[in-house]
Amino acid sequence: MTEPDRIIRLRTVLARTGLSRSTMYRKISEGTFPAQIKISVNGAGWRESDINRWVADPVSWHIRAGGTTRA
Repeated sequence: MTEPDRIIRLRTVLARTGLSRSTMYRKISEGTFPAQIKISVNGAGWRESDINRWVADPVSWHIRAGGTTRA
């Protein structure tokens, strides 16, 4: 049985990727970094598996036109 995907917050994402906050959000808008998901009215996070895939191969990460990810 596989473990459920964890949601990680901004501080953890920045620490794992080494990106600055502004660079990360620029990459999200370009489609070259996983977008955050809404977890509450004022909160957002990222799927840990998406961040792990990006860290493993950041060059090949991109968003398809339909909004799905492909690594």
